[in-house]
Amino acid sequence: MTTRVFLAVVAACGVLGVGFGVTVAAPAQANPPYANCKAAAADGRYNIPRGDPAYAPKLDRDNDGIACESR
Repeated sequence: MTTRVFLAVVAACGVLGVGFGVTVAAPAQANPPYANCKAAAADGRYNIPRGDPAYAPKLDRDNDGIACESR
């Protein structure tokens, strides 16, 4: 019962536009993409998937959609 009441209050806050002050930081983006995988690794980036802003075909040696694969 308590859970239902809590969920109803949370849902009502969302409908009414009452915020809880929670923000989500945008992921770090390479701009422009990394010059090479050594630069990506220095930033802690490995296994960068196609579609990620840091992905570049020149970083994907085997053209499998994953750049700077960890060993």
